[in-house]
Amino acid sequence: MVRKLLWAVVLMAIMTGCMDKKELEEQAYVMAIGLDLYKGEKQNVWVTFQIANPEVGSTLAGGSTQEQAKETVTLLANDFITAKNTANSFISRDITLDHTKVLIVSEELARSKDFIRIIQSAMRSRELRRGVQIIVSKEKASDFLQNNKPALETRPHKYYQFMINRAKETGIIPESTVHRFFQLTEGDADLFLAMYATTKVEGEKKMDGMEDRYIAGNVPQKGGNQTQFIGSAVFKEGQMIDVINGEMTRLCLILDNTLNIKDMLATYPDPVNEKYYVSTRVIKKKPTLVDLKYYKDRPTEINVSVAIDLEIVAVPSLVNYSLKENREELRRSIRDGLNERFNKFIKKTQEEYKGDPFYWSLYVRKYFLTVPAYEEADWSKKIYPNAHINVSFDIENIRYGKIIRNSDLEKVRD
Repeated sequence: MVRKLLWAVVLMAIMTGCMDKKELEEQAYVMAIGLDLYKGEKQNVWVTFQIANPEVGSTLAGGSTQEQAKETVTLLANDFITAKNTANSFISRDITLDHTKVLIVSEELARSKDFIRIIQSAMRSRELRRGVQIIVSKEKASDFLQNNKPALETRPHKYYQFMINRAKETGIIPESTVHRFFQLTEGDADLFLAMYATTKVEGEKKMDGMEDRYIAGNVPQKGGNQTQFIGSAVFKEGQMIDVINGEMTRLCLILDNTLNIKDMLATYPDPVNEKYYVSTRVIKKKPTLVDLKYYKDRPTEINVSVAIDLEIVAVPSLVNYSLKENREELRRSIRDGLNERFNKFIKKTQEEYKGDPFYWSLYVRKYFLTVPAYEEADWSKKIYPNAHINVSFDIENIRYGKIIRNSDLEKVRD
């Protein structure tokens, strides 16, 4: 009996094989999924798959190849998961979503009430990772994918990876994963911010030259890939309600301790010479301090303190800001300007949005013993819109880069 059992174990080890394995060239790797609103009686959706060719641009190709780096197809389906099988009517390879990087949603669909129904399948699918980034496109998602033609990155997965990672580091777009979307939406308390992008650059407009006061499509650009990622789409209860620019997106990221900004360059008016601007690198080493005091019978008080360091990188006016008097004037000007813009935006979220994009509901939950008690207090409809909020900035240190003083213009032009 023991001998038979041993033989059975040995045979099991020998007979194990790779019957279900699939070679690289047998699979179609979807890097981006686009969703567009279908205007019909039934709740269908236009689904666009951007499929990467893994052999192009890699050592697997063994040299030059005539194959395209990607293929983009659009079809009508009930949802984007079952659309895979429909797409196999004209795509020979097995479509897989394991390596999908982005889920692109048209603004028209994002503003509709059906969006939350359509995206539900993203939670059920075992293929689609929760780390997939949600991008709202100004135009149709299919047009966005067709018109996006990066010159430096022929492989689509590398383009989305590099573009999104760098833009997130600078703070002009937010972290907007599928996981975070459902986390905030199902929490029914805070607003969700999604990346905003477009391939349609509008005509030249009168701009003030500030690096972050744009939304996608408004950045003055000549040449290069016309795809722009800047700003955020604001979602409330699973539906898009507004668009904010890159500056407001940065404000949200600074006030939200669950998100980080690694490298933020910002421009501020020169307080000594109003004709010019001072360019700085903003360094946020400490988490934002949120002091929330909840009262059952009166408005909640929220005092927020933000500590930052500044490194001066450009002073076109050539004002000597190493002098104490000028340095304190610069500190006061930047601090007052930030306080004004932050408090103005917070007032807008209270009066217009009736919700906060800073994830501050985390700080009020400790006042409730049970979830039903917290839900009854209603953060988004009662507590936050009526709260007394004050945001104060503290610029702890001002650095000067590699040089302390600027060139003496009178001596240079003597």
